Amino acid sequence: MDFSFFDNSLDDFITLFVVVDPIGSIPVFIACTQGLSASESRKVAIRAIVYATAILLFFIVAGQLIIEALKVDLTSFQLAGGIVLFLFAMTMIFGDGKPASELKVLSDNEIKQIAAFPIAIPSIAGPGPMLAVVTLTDNHGKSVLEQSLTSVLLAVVLAITLVLLLLAGPIHRFIGMSGAAVISRVMGIILATLAVDNIVNAVRELATTF
Repeated sequence: MDFSFFDNSLDDFITLFVVVDPIGSIPVFIACTQGLSASESRKVAIRAIVYATAILLFFIVAGQLIIEALKVDLTSFQLAGGIVLFLFAMTMIFGDGKPASELKVLSDNEIKQIAAFPIAIPSIAGPGPMLAVVTLTDNHGKSVLEQSLTSVLLAVVLAITLVLLLLAGPIHRFIGMSGAAVISRVMGIILATLAVDNIVNAVRELATTF
């Protein structure tokens, strides 16, 4: 049996889980839904996941087509994506987890918007996940089955994110802000490792073209 397919799937799942950072989204969600009822918070969580899913699926379907229409080589995009993911990982390790600018409570007139911003974008479907789904579903290097599996893995990660958002209150009381920060930094280290591997593979691929 060829286990490389399962190894690649595991790598893809880890990458998606780390860049989406479901646990890191909990403080953002709590800060943005303070003062809302339990039912309103649930609606915000569900809408945020729906928005994030639509955005990331759009990048899976059309992201590479847009890049190629702009005549950008996907290997170059993979290299740039690896660098961006590495820098994103550095902010997770040395920064405040999720960007501090996301942690704010919106006024009553903005409640309907918080599902889209800042929870769906940039907390869940930020630049890191957008770049990740494009590079993980390379039309030239991945079969339709592999791309479909990546989409399923993304759905699983987003489902986990939804569950964590729905349980945000109890989780936050259990792990606290410091616990969420520690977990976010551990994920940042994992993401940095995967990003470096992505960069090395892109450089190796570019080197073979010369």
